Amino acid sequence: MNLSAQRVFHPIGHQLVRLKSVDSTNNYAMASVHEGLATHGTVISAFEQTAGRGQRKRKWSSAPGQNITLSIVLEPVFLRPIEQFSLSACIAVACHEFLNKYAPMGWTIKWPNDLFWNDRKAGGILIESIIRGNHWLYAVAGIGINVNQVRFPVLSPRPVSLKQITGTTFDPEVLALSLCDLVEKKFCDLRTSGHEEILGQYNRVLFRAGSRVTLSKDGKIFETTVLGVTPLGQLLCSDMTQRIFEFGEVSWVL
Repeated sequence: MNLSAQRVFHPIGHQLVRLKSVDSTNNYAMASVHEGLATHGTVISAFEQTAGRGQRKRKWSSAPGQNITLSIVLEPVFLRPIEQFSLSACIAVACHEFLNKYAPMGWTIKWPNDLFWNDRKAGGILIESIIRGNHWLYAVAGIGINVNQVRFPVLSPRPVSLKQITGTTFDPEVLALSLCDLVEKKFCDLRTSGHEEILGQYNRVLFRAGSRVTLSKDGKIFETTVLGVTPLGQLLCSDMTQRIFEFGEVSWVL
């Protein structure tokens, strides 16, 4: 059964839910999906997140009203569960294009899906999924981007915002709509052209691609050269020999 051929994909942002305060837009979006209140293209945004989450259960801290904090409900039914990184790359590439639009130069995607300006973090992506058997029914793509915030928690790892880079104060709601338009474009590209083009775009803007980096695995620090990321989302490196690392297997030492 070709689920994609039968599915009507509404534009991203056709249903926009703006919340004053919520623990996590991803939590709210996922609950809405389970209750049948959200479908493909629904966007949940929040003025304030009290318990925002990043990858590997890390906390995502954002000053109220200062930044983009939203979650997009997607139905990637044309992808197999094994192709989950294709969607992650798609969202990351859309965010990279968005950031280039408002503050050109210096942007990269740090594997797997952090958004960096030079060596400072400006945003991140968290994707959570609903999969049944071999069918990928829903994904919720949470996106956090620092827009106007200039003071950050002490423990934040070298954060940066668009305002710090450009000196301009932006309207986060206007920027959020612009971001949704770019995600819509890249999602359509992924659906019509497949994952190879998206993966190529991702690897062309990969943080430290072709450079010597320091990584840590099982408490041991080593140097290696970043070659790229595979279609399955593994980090491909070379030192004594070519090596492939799964997400969570290694961490960056910056």
